[in-house]
Amino acid sequence: MMNLVKVRHNFESAHRLPQLGGKCTNLHGHSWWAEITVAGRLDERGVVVDFGLLKKSLREWIDTHLDHGSMLGEADPLVPALKADGTKLFLFGSAEPSKGLEWPTVENVAELLARVTSDRIAEAGWTDVAVSRVQVTETHVNAAEVIR
Repeated sequence: MMNLVKVRHNFESAHRLPQLGGKCTNLHGHSWWAEITVAGRLDERGVVVDFGLLKKSLREWIDTHLDHGSMLGEADPLVPALKADGTKLFLFGSAEPSKGLEWPTVENVAELLARVTSDRIAEAGWTDVAVSRVQVTETHVNAAEVIR
């Protein structure tokens, strides 16, 4: 039997998607919600993971890298100006953990958080535990999920 543990966290962040055209070409912000689910078997203590450590680790990563900043593709022409201004930026593109995720679509933000969670699981040394689902909501009505 597999058991699931979920961590929910919210963050405020701007993004823009110039590759899509339309209104998302403009820099705009959302109140994002992430729900991250990991699955595993109960250990001898009756837990899947150290829940406190998982929550702290994921929330710190999100707050440090995404909250009250802007998510842009590294090819976005706004990057140099925002960097020069000292704006907090998270760039999607060639560097881990966003390698291969070129733009901050809600789908790519979900995949990013799945990768970050997998990294945190490995760093904690939790065996037989894996990311099973990540849902990211960018508005009350729009969301994307990664299911593994």
